[in-house]
Amino acid sequence: MRSIVLASTSPYRKQLLQQLQIPFLTASPIYQEEIDQGVAPELLVKHLAYNKAESLRRHFPNALIIGADQVFVDPRQRILGKPGDFAKAAKQLRAMGGRRHTFYTGVAIVDAESGASEVDFVTYTVTLRPLSEVEIETYLRREKPFDCAGSFKIEGLGISLMEKMEGEDYTSLIGLPLIKLGEMLRHFGVNPLQPT
Repeated sequence: MRSIVLASTSPYRKQLLQQLQIPFLTASPIYQEEIDQGVAPELLVKHLAYNKAESLRRHFPNALIIGADQVFVDPRQRILGKPGDFAKAAKQLRAMGGRRHTFYTGVAIVDAESGASEVDFVTYTVTLRPLSEVEIETYLRREKPFDCAGSFKIEGLGISLMEKMEGEDYTSLIGLPLIKLGEMLRHFGVNPLQPT
């Protein structure tokens, strides 16, 4: 089996990829991501995911390198990313309460040996229920989701913030769409269900 590298230090993406039960390494991408409001979100996340994977190509010349990135779009069509701190996270959650938001998750695989690549994206929509200040502050103190687009962790207490969730693959909301990734890996000859 080809060596696989996840171009991410995200513990959430690492935990998701472990579900496929294939051996892989993780490495920090050598790429500074920037959110460009002038680019459509689906193009932006594909660009970011590809560049994260491509940035490690010379360091892992025989590997399949996986990159991923995520943003969400608010009702005013602004592209937003990770809050980074308590104040920005609280502001995001206040604005999100009672509204529908779409998350865009880009995923890319770069074959470092041949230069071939596959890049795609998945969307997932959430509607947060209206939240009180006490709920927002309590949630942020407990989970500290400052490194998560949308300021919540759906795999944890963040589920209690939800009114409705819609999409084909909930793992895309966590940051690595496993259904799409599995399809892409099979195109490169990697199938977790192959007998060893």
